[in-house]
Amino acid sequence: MSVRGYFVAFSKCTVLLSLRILLLVPAGLPVRSQGDSQSDNKVMDNITVRQGETVFLRCAQGDVVTHTAWLNRSSILYAGEDKWSVDPRVSLVTLNQEEFTIKIENVDMTDEGQYVCAVQTSSRPRTTSVHILVQVPPEIINLSKDIVVNEGSNVTLMCQASGKPEPSISWKLISSSGSPGDLGSDDEYLEIPSISRQKAGTYECTAVNEIDADVKTLDITVNYAPTVSAGRDVGVTLGHRGVLECEADAVPEADFEWYKEDRRILTGLDGMEIVNTGSLSKLTFFNVSDGDYGNYTCVAVNKLGSSNTSFLLYVVIEPTSSTLLQGPRAVQDGSGGAMGVHSHTCLLFIVFLPFLLRF
Repeated sequence: MSVRGYFVAFSKCTVLLSLRILLLVPAGLPVRSQGDSQSDNKVMDNITVRQGETVFLRCAQGDVVTHTAWLNRSSILYAGEDKWSVDPRVSLVTLNQEEFTIKIENVDMTDEGQYVCAVQTSSRPRTTSVHILVQVPPEIINLSKDIVVNEGSNVTLMCQASGKPEPSISWKLISSSGSPGDLGSDDEYLEIPSISRQKAGTYECTAVNEIDADVKTLDITVNYAPTVSAGRDVGVTLGHRGVLECEADAVPEADFEWYKEDRRILTGLDGMEIVNTGSLSKLTFFNVSDGDYGNYTCVAVNKLGSSNTSFLLYVVIEPTSSTLLQGPRAVQDGSGGAMGVHSHTCLLFIVFLPFLLRF
């Protein structure tokens, strides 16, 4: 090693030794206070900075300063113009007779703590300390996954968040067949006992602190057995087209089966077609025959159960010239026609009776 190298190494060791003797300052969180005019150790106000921002550390100097340095806990960041820190985020801003300023960019939680500016004058040493407080915006780090449950099950949702200050948690049901809104829970766990289908939907977790907010959502799907709407009887004229409609509310969606009496109907047979679209099933008759009239049953089935409803497909007589004289009427069996003829004959007899009595 050259003479110059020995000299540089000796100088650094001397500075380090001087600073070690000089900086017998206790660790810990300082309070906000003003420096004592009778003391050579000054405590500055805490510096609060948000994660990712840049912080500037300033220290007053003087005409008689011989050595000066910035330290973080037990590590020297800068000794005069010499950078000792290997952190590329730390750099020198100003060093002159008035001030000694360094900056730390992209501040993180690891940068939080006490920093000390040590100044050696010709008469005595003095220090200035400051505490950096790093605020971190909230981040939801653990959220329950989307879940599928059966109606009546107990459900527990979890939402955990990090941040400084510690974030508060709130829950909201934002999309539901029931009543969306706040759920009145400020805990990271949300309990839903005996969940109903009205509680299915999208749940929102919000984590908030003084800095910002973080929001994430999850979906709950509630399975339940089918419920079929009441069947509506349909009247169709012989040879015309007729449709029976069956609607079922179910999760997962129901499969449909159609029966006439006890015989299951298959689509495409006997001039009938079954078309299922989501929660609706249609049984279509393209050309109603005498054998099509009667009672039908629609059954909706999923893995949790089944439900059914009944329909009546009945005959409607198409109006003719003779029936128009009698007025419009729907006939479901032969007895109705006989009653209409007898009523008409009786009416004619009453009208013409006075004329017959004259003879």
